[in-house]
Amino acid sequence: MKRTERYTAAGMALGVVADALVGDPRKGHPVAVFGGRVAALENRIYADSRARGTLFTAICVGAVAGIGVAADRLTRGRPLARTAVTAAATWAVLGGTTLGREGAHMAASLESGDLAAARARLPHLCGRDPSRLDAPELARATVESIAENTSDAAVAPLFWGAVAGVPGLLAYRAINTLDAMVGHRSPRHERFGWASARLDDAANLAPARLTGLLTVALAPVARGSSRRALAALRRDGHRHPSPNSGQCEAAFAGALGVRLGGVNDYGGRREARPELGDGPRPAVPDIRRAVRLARAVSWTAAALAVGARWAVAARRGASAAR
Repeated sequence: MKRTERYTAAGMALGVVADALVGDPRKGHPVAVFGGRVAALENRIYADSRARGTLFTAICVGAVAGIGVAADRLTRGRPLARTAVTAAATWAVLGGTTLGREGAHMAASLESGDLAAARARLPHLCGRDPSRLDAPELARATVESIAENTSDAAVAPLFWGAVAGVPGLLAYRAINTLDAMVGHRSPRHERFGWASARLDDAANLAPARLTGLLTVALAPVARGSSRRALAALRRDGHRHPSPNSGQCEAAFAGALGVRLGGVNDYGGRREARPELGDGPRPAVPDIRRAVRLARAVSWTAAALAVGARWAVAARRGASAAR
C-alpha cells in the first residue's frame, strides 16, 4: 500500500507538469465529453423539481466516482498503471494553465486597446455580458474570474486528489462541471440545479479557504502585501453571495490592493455584488499581476497535494516496519 501511495503522488506530479506543458486541448477534452453526456441526460431526465435534479446529480457524480474507484482498484500493485492513470486523471481535471493563458490573452488585448477582442474573449472566463463593458470593467471581470477559478481549476481538484486519489480528482471535476451547467439560478435550473449547486458549495468549502490562505502567503509574488490580503480576507471573505468565491476574491483583492465587486450583467440578469477590498478598481496591469499570483498559488497547492500523498506513503511505511 505504501508503494501505491508513492505512485499516486508521482502520477499527480506528472499530471501537474502535463497541464503546465499542454494545457487543455481545443477539442476532445474529457471534461467536454462529460459535459456532452450530461447535457444529453438532462434532456431525458429533466423536470422542474429538486427531487429530479438530485437524482440527476447522483447519477452523474456517482458514475464518474465509480470509474475512479474502479481505476483505483485495478491499478493496485501495478506501479506503471497507477502512475499513468493518476497522471491522466490529474491532467484532465486541472485547468490552471488554461486559466492563466486566458488571463494573458485578455491582458494583451486590453494593453493594445482592442476592446472588441477583449469582449470576445471574456466568455472564456465567465458568463457576464461583455457587450457594453469598458476596459476597467473588463479588467475587473478578469481579475475576479481568475481569483475564483484559481480554486475551481487548480486548488480544489488537487485538494481532493490529495484526500482521495483518482476517485477524488474525478468526482470533484464532475461536481464542479455540473454546477457550471445547471447550478446557476435561472428559470430552468432554479430547482433542478439545486442539488448540484449545494454539492459544489460543500466540495469547495475547504479548498476555497485554502486558496484564500495561500493567496495571503504569496501576495508578495504580485508585489502585494500579505498583511493587507489577510485583512481583506477576514473582513470581506463572507460578504460574497457564494460561501466560497468570496474567500478567493477577497484575498486576491487585498493581495493586489484593488477593490472588487459591483454590478454584474449576466445577459439581462443583473446582480449587485458587495465590494471586496478597499483599493482602487482593477486596472489593466492588474490582470498580469493576478495571473502571476494565481500561478504561484496553483503550483504551491500542487506541491502540497503531492507532498501530502507522499507523506501518507511514508507514514504507512513506518507503521508497517514496526
